[in-house]
Amino acid sequence: MVQSESTSNMQQYEIRQCEAVACQFRFPVTVGDPAGMRCPSCGEPTAVAATPQITETPFPQFAPRFTHLELLLDNIRSVYNVGAIMRTADGAGVKHLHLGGITAPPTHPKLAKTALGAEGALPWTQHRNGVQAAREMKAAGYEIWVLEEGETPALSDAEVAVNLFTATLPDNANQPILLVIGNEKVGVDPAIQQMADCTFALPMSGVKNSLNVAVAFGIAIYQIQFG
Repeated sequence: MVQSESTSNMQQYEIRQCEAVACQFRFPVTVGDPAGMRCPSCGEPTAVAATPQITETPFPQFAPRFTHLELLLDNIRSVYNVGAIMRTADGAGVKHLHLGGITAPPTHPKLAKTALGAEGALPWTQHRNGVQAAREMKAAGYEIWVLEEGETPALSDAEVAVNLFTATLPDNANQPILLVIGNEKVGVDPAIQQMADCTFALPMSGVKNSLNVAVAFGIAIYQIQFG
């Protein structure tokens, strides 16, 4: 299934503050929402403290490095991660979303919570099998780029993850690219790893060796497109 649509849903917000001197809890709420009349912390009445100025004035547009970069989300299990990734993908100039396996589509009712309108901004295709989708796109001339964690058992040089921040990216801005993001627990499908042209990883210096998949994607795609 391939779908694309554009939506605009500007809401008005206000900042309310608890009137209880001992509390003064401060929080944003949609104008007219009854939940804003009472403090969510102590239950006392609240009052409008400020009104954010939210406009539809567009931000300056920047040309992405790669003009034909598409994204395959292969078996992303969290619908909230999918929504966050979609919002970031739209901002970074991704041209098309491919949703493999269990990855939720933009029509999922919970996805809008994190996509915030981006679920209707990009064309998308849902695939029952992400490996088959990647194979078809590689045959069509796409380079397959994988975002993974650390080093993987290498069957080819492309399967050893390299630091994205020190990697030399291709100069051909028109080269079709399919960037693949994998499952939160098991990563990218090994069959996709084997056909990858390159595998990238983000450097880590803490006790953990991975980031949330939506956070990792955000860092990676902005480095790829604007770094």
